[in-house]
Amino acid sequence: MFPALKQRVGDVLLPGDEFSPEADDSISLTEQVKPEKVVCGPGLRRSGARLVVCKSGVLRHKQPNMFWMESQQRRYVPAKGETIIGIVTVKSGDVFKVDCGGSEQASLSYLAFEGATKRNRPNVQVGDLVFAQFIIANKDMEPELVCMDSSGRANGMGVFGGGGLLFSVSLGLVRRLLSPHSEVLSDLQQLFPCELVVGMNGRLWVKSSRVQQTLVIANLLQSCDTMTTQQRRELFRRLSIN
Repeated sequence: MFPALKQRVGDVLLPGDEFSPEADDSISLTEQVKPEKVVCGPGLRRSGARLVVCKSGVLRHKQPNMFWMESQQRRYVPAKGETIIGIVTVKSGDVFKVDCGGSEQASLSYLAFEGATKRNRPNVQVGDLVFAQFIIANKDMEPELVCMDSSGRANGMGVFGGGGLLFSVSLGLVRRLLSPHSEVLSDLQQLFPCELVVGMNGRLWVKSSRVQQTLVIANLLQSCDTMTTQQRRELFRRLSIN
């Protein structure tokens, strides 16, 4: 539908760049032609029949027809279904307020935990870290979090245990870490075995066997934000020798 869009994959685009469907892409009334459906990811939006870039970055493509903008953005915009690392800031009645890194705080009910009832309440205190998922996230309503999946299981979500280190990186690095075959993550696990939790809001939590090693891992991941692939490989190679 947008052949010009595929030709620009890997290029740097700026807000305001537009892509229009070609004249040859119109549906024929005599031939059975199925139009391609383009899926717009972060940084792209539809304006009538056109696609408009609304965030600067590098255009990426995933088969069959998904496009998005990859950038070093740090400001997080909540999206339904995304898992994040939040900080409990207020405990009022039956609801916790959680700082998710967005423009406003999200709410988390005490019943949104596995096995939670009115008598069996979860032990959540102000300042605790929670790994949760958005079930409501739009501009007209307050964001709402849960710490269980659709079947009522925690599935790795909930309150973090003691220890560990929380730090922030860009949203672009988060997507690189969560990709199915992440080179950064595989190289890191070979150097330093550790527990790593990645939040889509740009927050990472890491815990290793020693505090010094935990700090090294955090510094490595933050450095990967501004390094090229070749620089990162050279850094990891030097660390493996030492």
